[in-house]
Amino acid sequence: MKTILALETSCDETAVAILRGSDRRSGSNRHSGSELLASEVASQIAAHEKFGGVVPEVASRNHLVHAPQLLECAKGRAKIDMLDVDAFAATSGPGLASSLMIGASIAKGLAIGFGKPYLAINHLEGHLLSPFFSDGHIKPNVALIVSGGHTMSILVRSLGDYQLIGRTVDDAAGEAFDKVAKLLGLGYPGGPEIEKHARNGDAARFDLPRSMPDSENFSFSGLKTAVKYLLPKLFVIPNEREGPRSRSLDHPSTKRDQSSHERSLAPARDDRVVNDLCASFQQAIVDVLVRKTIAAAKKYNVDLVTLSGGVSCNQELRKQLGAACKREGFEFKSAEQWLCTDNAAMIAFAALLRLQNGFESNVTEEIDPNLALV
Repeated sequence: MKTILALETSCDETAVAILRGSDRRSGSNRHSGSELLASEVASQIAAHEKFGGVVPEVASRNHLVHAPQLLECAKGRAKIDMLDVDAFAATSGPGLASSLMIGASIAKGLAIGFGKPYLAINHLEGHLLSPFFSDGHIKPNVALIVSGGHTMSILVRSLGDYQLIGRTVDDAAGEAFDKVAKLLGLGYPGGPEIEKHARNGDAARFDLPRSMPDSENFSFSGLKTAVKYLLPKLFVIPNEREGPRSRSLDHPSTKRDQSSHERSLAPARDDRVVNDLCASFQQAIVDVLVRKTIAAAKKYNVDLVTLSGGVSCNQELRKQLGAACKREGFEFKSAEQWLCTDNAAMIAFAALLRLQNGFESNVTEEIDPNLALV
């Protein structure tokens, strides 16, 4: 049995997990009998919400506070001693340099102190493998990773054998969600806010662009810009005097008083427009992701399509990609929702598979904020 303790501090979540798995059977990509002994996450959403995005200095300072506490918490929940850990792992990139350094330094220190192996894990590989967390059997597949800063499709042949199919050339899907939510005066993070409003909206109301239809790469900057230029025409403008969540139907240059009847209708009309715009925007992103993923699965002749990353929490994306896979005869596997956002369990899982395949890292290995998956 191998026990892995992993840390994830690539951005604004501090996470520690302890995973125990049996030795890998020769000639197999399977780890059997794994048990997640502990998984602790400290979110920093509240700390960054007032800034409308992640502030690296704030994130790293919070990691320094939360990481030691989560280590103790995880150790207590797992009911093990550090001497029982067989290897220590941490995210080494991509991510914020000042945040990555916290988790990597702690894991390296523990590995040196207890004389155990250290494994530097690519954050994107953690997402990539997370759909297989429950059974541990890595099958060939076309994988769609959609997270806050990354949107990419990958051909997975086996553990460590990956081929890039397409990636975003500008804004990732998660970035587009955040930026459009900010334009609409919604909260942070933007993805859940837009999804919430989209549930009550008409996705067919606004004809928004689907960029680069003939390319395997992704682009969402044009979609964001289209929404930006549409807003003044709809008079859906955040009212700064009433706070970020308030919106006004009146163009800033309009200086007339509203009648009582207009004032009573304005909030309802405003909410309808925002809901429809959110639904139309969300559908534009989903259409692109589904179409390109299915096309890649056909091109590379795989039987399985997987979905992971923070944006994969979006229920409409899960539903529509799953339905498209069923229509086209592909198996569909998505990461469980608790594994989609940043967590250390997926890092521990990737580390366990790599350790079982004889992989170790040197403790002198540096973190890399721009670390590539392939």
